[in-house]
Amino acid sequence: MMAPQTLRLKHGAASVSLALAVLCPVICSGQGAPAAASGAPLNSKVFTNPRAPADDPRIGLKGGLYDAGEAASGMERVASLPKPTGFGPGTTPPEAPGQITGDQPPPPAEDGKPPQPPAIQYGSTNSDLAFSGNHLFAGNYNGINFYDIDNPAKVKLTTSLMCPGGQGDVSVYGHLLFMSAEAVNGRIDCGTQGIALPPGYVPPPAPKPQPLPNGGELPRPQRPLPPPSPERFRGVRIFDISDFSNPKQVAAVQSCRGSHTHTLVIDPKDKENVYIYISGTGQVRQPEEMSECSGGEPTANPNTALFRIDIIKVPLAHPEQAKIVSSPRIFTDSQTGAINGLWKGGFHGEGTQTTSETNRCHDITVYSAIGLAAGACSGNGILLDISNPVNPVRIDAVSDPNYAFWHSANFNNDGTKVLFTDEWGGGGQPRCRATDPMNWGADAIFTLSNRKLTLSSYYKMPAPQTELENCVAHNGSLIPIPGRDVLVQAWYQGGVSVVDFTDAAHPMEIAYFDRGPVNGEKRASGGQWSAYWYNGYIYGSEIARGVDVFRLVPNKFITQNEIDAANQVHFDELNVQNQPKITWPANFIVARAYVDQLNRSGALASPRIAALNEAIMKFDDTPSDRKTEAQLKAIAASLDKDAAAVKAPADAARIRALSAIIKQRTSHL
Repeated sequence: MMAPQTLRLKHGAASVSLALAVLCPVICSGQGAPAAASGAPLNSKVFTNPRAPADDPRIGLKGGLYDAGEAASGMERVASLPKPTGFGPGTTPPEAPGQITGDQPPPPAEDGKPPQPPAIQYGSTNSDLAFSGNHLFAGNYNGINFYDIDNPAKVKLTTSLMCPGGQGDVSVYGHLLFMSAEAVNGRIDCGTQGIALPPGYVPPPAPKPQPLPNGGELPRPQRPLPPPSPERFRGVRIFDISDFSNPKQVAAVQSCRGSHTHTLVIDPKDKENVYIYISGTGQVRQPEEMSECSGGEPTANPNTALFRIDIIKVPLAHPEQAKIVSSPRIFTDSQTGAINGLWKGGFHGEGTQTTSETNRCHDITVYSAIGLAAGACSGNGILLDISNPVNPVRIDAVSDPNYAFWHSANFNNDGTKVLFTDEWGGGGQPRCRATDPMNWGADAIFTLSNRKLTLSSYYKMPAPQTELENCVAHNGSLIPIPGRDVLVQAWYQGGVSVVDFTDAAHPMEIAYFDRGPVNGEKRASGGQWSAYWYNGYIYGSEIARGVDVFRLVPNKFITQNEIDAANQVHFDELNVQNQPKITWPANFIVARAYVDQLNRSGALASPRIAALNEAIMKFDDTPSDRKTEAQLKAIAASLDKDAAAVKAPADAARIRALSAIIKQRTSHL
């Protein structure tokens, strides 16, 4: 195995000139059928999972960076790798100009309030993950780390690509690697020196938060941008990783708000190109830096770079020609034509959240198999028709008085549910304390029927966390257990929680892993940014500590047969926000998982379960035995009748799937 390498893309060696960077094009409309101006507020009187009992093992865990206490159920940690040099504590360039480090004095007091303690910095922030073959790409505010995961229990760092600019959201397609950059310290040439300020320039003071009538306050306005620079990069970088040891930047597509996250979109009808949906949440750049950029409210500036997403077209044969080809106004009110047609920001009434204005998306998950995308767009959750990926059309929108900031989304595998997350507190605050509402900073689970979203329930990681632990709903992916809708999800310092939302109205936790606070004495940012299942293992991007690898183990909610069936699924590549359709082989490993589920639910009586298990075992041992074959065929016929009789739709689907496997396995005999 080659030695790990840290790469800094030098000016002239792999830089892309500003002249080649693509500027924002003419804006296009992306609005469909009429919708309520702000998305219909939801009825919040739905099920919310209960808080964990006082004896939950996650409560009271010892803090520490690498020696924290741990608690787990249904999961075990099999490997951990600290952040490498250049990314870890004491070896990292600052993530953005003016960042506070642990040795600096606290900032001055404001309006008589006590001074805030300095931030504790454990290197640069680990962010999202992408997978290709036996490689893991771990994004970071200062670049990307490449890992060999051929043996998940012995993960190996192979290459470190130093390229600051936050937030390092990553995706991969073939030999191309995509990376988001949004911070003002990002350079076109990937340099670590940041952007020099003019002599004598003094940054203006940070704006103060704006109070609200309900006693809360709007998010603190962003600090004014530094002076423009032709060296600055904010947008999506494209690397050629044909040689993993020497990635080369082949394009750098500039955008007006930078790229907080991005989504790889594959059009089944277009084999020549892939598309990138840019979700930019930063401030609009000055026109002196990018001539086609301007901000402001649409009433004053109809060409504002707010209230839209940007879409990049990437020619696979010539990725260096990548450029923005549309900027759809997906928040437009089709009745009035107002481009700010969704939630205007603010609180919904007494006892509700203060919800961000819908002028951008934080994340978009596309599900090409059903032609839809779910956008988590600050003040709303939206549903998009992506049959034309260059011009997505909004077909539904919802708002929620319990949501502060719509953050991310996942479909279930058959496309009948969408799980949205709320990043209350922005990810840096403790929002899982015993005093915090269980339906704030939580998942909202919707059913999806006739292209309309209906709220069914809320789910929140149930174990109370401390004041020292930033915690709120964050990124996750499906675990391919057949017959169930199961999501593994990161909750920052709330750890990893696995939720079964097969019954959309009653989600429940079925597994978890948690550590104590990253610092047991002071508040510090840490915990799992993302937790994704990939080919039998769960990979976690730990903000402060590094990379974790987990696997499922049986408990009272998960059987070994279900784990084995999930592990029958293999991805060649995985970008979670480009959600793949999961299919399972028609074998008895999968069949046994269905039998376990029917036993757990009581849909089939114990004698039927025993007969099924016995027949499957005999058939595996002697597949040419005619007596066993006849027995299985008779069982399949009776299962068809059972499927019509059971009341629970999930059980009926399991019985039909089990019957289909038995019929296919015995059809050639």
